[in-house]
Amino acid sequence: MTKSANPAPIHRLALRVREIAQLFNSMDPTPFLNKDLDPEANTFIETWASGFAPGSRFHITIHVEQWPSDGDPSEMLTGAIHNHFSYKTEQTRSALKHLLQQGRMSLVIGIVFVTLCLLAADAIEKFGAHTGSTIARESLTIVGWVAMWRPLQIFLYDWWPLQRQIRLYQKLSSAHIQVIQGK
Repeated sequence: MTKSANPAPIHRLALRVREIAQLFNSMDPTPFLNKDLDPEANTFIETWASGFAPGSRFHITIHVEQWPSDGDPSEMLTGAIHNHFSYKTEQTRSALKHLLQQGRMSLVIGIVFVTLCLLAADAIEKFGAHTGSTIARESLTIVGWVAMWRPLQIFLYDWWPLQRQIRLYQKLSSAHIQVIQGK
């Protein structure tokens, strides 16, 4: 018995703009193909897309009221949106790489520190079992393990959201883009 592969669900978004320039960051002086999307347009698209399962595919339809006089902008808009999300993919990959490097360094420091704290706690224990040494020993043990908090947080929790963003940006960088004249 073979399983039939379910095709990835397709989700559709319709954006309506008066003119193409509304989609792009007005502070970005580069040509349209390399421009950043307007922060509000970017946030809107990301928020919409993040609500769907990771295996989803996206179709974005852009309705342009004022069609440019120099012809069909479909190819330019498709390239610009794909480039924007490809760039965001690379930025997020870089952030993930940096986070994991920080995690490795934090882990080394944490292991060294917890080892020193536990050795010091053992040394204190050998000097006697009075209240002050018990408090010092337990405090060193706790402080040593607290030093491991950050590397454990990075490796257990902090990298997942970045990996999820990378997958989302990859999907958006290959989304089907359609540009339609009119409302």
